[in-house]
Order: sequence, then C-alpha cells, then structure tokens
Amino acid sequence: MSAHHDPYCLRSRLSWRLLSLQAALLLALVAVVVGALCASGFVLAERDEDRVIDVVQRALMRDAQGGLALRRTAELQHLRSETPDLWFLVRDRQGRILSEGTVPAEFAAIGNGLDQISQARLGWQMFEDDPRKPAARLKRVDTDAGNVQVITATQGRLIGAKALFMTSLAFLGLALPGLLLMGTATFIATPMIVRRAFRGLDSAADEARRIDIHQRGARLPVERIPLEVMPLVTAINDALARLDQGYARHKRFVADAAHELRTPIAILNTRLESLAPGPDKTRLMEDAARLATLAEQLLDIQRLDRCGHPFTRVNLVTVAQGVAADLAPLAIAAGYELALDAPATPIETMGDAAALERALTNLVQNAIQHGPRRGTIGIRVGRPASIEVADEGAGIPADQREQIFEPFYRLTPLDRGAGLGLNMVREIVQLHGGHVSVADGPEGGACFRMTLPEVRQS
Repeated sequence: MSAHHDPYCLRSRLSWRLLSLQAALLLALVAVVVGALCASGFVLAERDEDRVIDVVQRALMRDAQGGLALRRTAELQHLRSETPDLWFLVRDRQGRILSEGTVPAEFAAIGNGLDQISQARLGWQMFEDDPRKPAARLKRVDTDAGNVQVITATQGRLIGAKALFMTSLAFLGLALPGLLLMGTATFIATPMIVRRAFRGLDSAADEARRIDIHQRGARLPVERIPLEVMPLVTAINDALARLDQGYARHKRFVADAAHELRTPIAILNTRLESLAPGPDKTRLMEDAARLATLAEQLLDIQRLDRCGHPFTRVNLVTVAQGVAADLAPLAIAAGYELALDAPATPIETMGDAAALERALTNLVQNAIQHGPRRGTIGIRVGRPASIEVADEGAGIPADQREQIFEPFYRLTPLDRGAGLGLNMVREIVQLHGGHVSVADGPEGGACFRMTLPEVRQS
C-alpha cells in the first residue's frame, strides 16, 4: 500500500529551493573571491594588524621618572619570540617616545603631524608597490600610561576567536545583504511567475468544475497550458472522450432495448386480452403492465437528454392540473381519491413542460402503485415554485429516503416496479436546477416535494 502524500504549495517549494540554491551559490562565490585574494597576496589570511597594538597597550606603563616603559608580560614575550622583525613606536601627548625594533625612517617622525588622528592605515599603492609589503598602522589607545599613539607595521598571528569574529563580520557585510536582497526578490517574484505560468490551469479547472453527466463533448482547454502539464490535460481529455463514447453506446443500447420491448409487450397484451376472465388473467395483465411501464421509463430516461434546450416559462399549476386530469381515472379505479390544491394565480419556472409532467406523473403513479389502495393522494402547488405529492400509505423509512432515488433501488426485494421512476424524477428536477426530497405526509404516509427555481411575475 502506497504512503499518502499531502498536497504541497508549488510556489512555496520553489521559493525555498531557489533561495537555498542562491545561498549556496553566494557562499561559494564569497569563498572563491576570498581564496583568490589570499592567493594573490592582497589578503594576508592569518595576520592581525592590530595584534601588536593590543599587546603593547596592555603592557605599557610609566617608570619612576614618568617615562614610558613596558611590562614583561607573557604575551609580549611570546610576540617577540614569534615575530623577529617586530617594531613599534609609542608616543604620548607630552612627546615622550618608546620604540622597539628598527623603525623605518618614513614612519619615524610621522606621528608628530598626526596627533589629532585617532587611527589611520598608512599603506602602499595597489598594483604599483609590492602588495606583500606590510602597511603601517597608526592608532591612539588608552593605556595605564595614559592616552598614547602607537605606530607599527608588524602584524601578529590571528587568534581563532578573532578570526571567527572577522569571518562573521565579512559574511554579514558581504553575503547576508545580497542573500536578503535575492531572497526578497525570490519570494516576491516566484509566486507571480508561477501564478502567471499556471493561469491556463485555472481556466481548465473552472471548465472541469462545470462538467456533469448531462454535458457531452466537454473538453479541458489546452491554451496557455505549460508543456509540463500538457500530458495530464491531454490524458484527461482522452478519458472524457472515452467516457462520451461509452455513454453514447449505453444510451443507444437502452433506447434500442426499450423500443424492441414495446412490440412483444403489445403482442403479449393482445393475446392476454383474448383469455377468459379470471385471477390468472388479472395477474398476467398486471405483469404485462409492469413491463410496459418499465419500457416507457427507459425511453423517458433517453428523452432527458433532449429536454430543456431551450427552456421556456412553465406554469406549474397548469402542469399539475393536466397530470391530475390524466391520472384521476387510474387513481379512482385503484381505490383512491385524487385531490388537487393549487392557487388561482400562476406559479412559473423555467423548464421543459413535458419533462416536468413526466416527473409529476411518476410521483403520482408511485403513490398509486405502492399505497394501501385507499385514502387520498394529494397534489399541492405552492411557493416557492414547488409541487408536493402526499399519500396515506406506510411512508418511507428515514434511513432509506436518500437511497430510494438511486436507479433500480426498491424498498423490498419483492416490491412491484423496476426502481427507475424516482430516479428519473430526481434527474429531471436536477436538470431544472432544483431538488427533490421526501418527508412524512400530513396524514401519515410519504410526501414527495419537487422544488424548482421560481420565475417572478413581471
């Protein structure tokens, strides 16, 4: 058994995958650029230009005479041991100087002119000087000896914590803004692109929602459909074509069978009428009548495809009066009274008068056939546009009131009839945009109600 997969949002999935791809490409680009700069010498990866200044700042002090001096700190000793070319120049605001190592002549007296500068980088011209030549760093810092100016061109080894901090700053300063910009553009542009690309699918979905059993030849549009989705739309259209062909064959078979049944049924009725009166003849005549009714119902089902095009104004009062007049003799002969309750003013709907007459006829015949052969069968026309048929029989159990409208469904296996009449009533009513229901009658029994869209009088 295959696992169930929930539907997903294509726009969201594309957006996140594009953002992940962009982030990976951006990080790779930053890595390539940094690596290229390191290999060319423009970036000294493991050097810290402020390391010497930081060590000197923590070691600087005043001697007994008030001059500048250095404590013999462990980190200063380590700096001297790992940096053979160490040099620096310290100068306070009183002009006292402390130096170590060989101070280049170009930097020896430069501090006098930069007393008001808090920090500076004194470098070389790129592409014209040696890029590996270290630049001098000037920085004014606060120490135990007061505020001093430190100049050095020596760069110490970069410690791990500071390397991580500087790498994070480089990422935040270079990669993150670009990633945020691309991510924003992705989440804005991707839904718009997907929505525009799949606009044709929205039209196809709308067309698919309008397809029902009464509509033949319907196909999904293929205009503005992406090539990736075209096989699915084509397969659906091919399936619809096969369904149309199968439905047409089924309709032809039912219609042909119903027509073929009418002739032998007529011959059977003729021969039965020649028999001597008696109980056997009565039962055979009833069975033949059931066969004739079944054939007519099958033909009525075929006529459904031909009704309703175009619909016209139909007065439900006139329909009820015609059906009551036609079926009154049959109801009286079966032991019933047939009552009609209709207003004097028209109640109109848009539809096919013949189809609505067949639906009402089936409801009345159903009441005659399945009733107790006594009591009253009532036909009532009311507003909103509706027709009710009520009897005084045993009624319909609540748990079977939806099933009785299914084709060939019967309340009991030995029930008379083929189970097509109520199904045809539902099909006709739904074709007219209405619905049919069944409830308990006012005097017991069942009450069938056809509700249709009403056309108001102008």
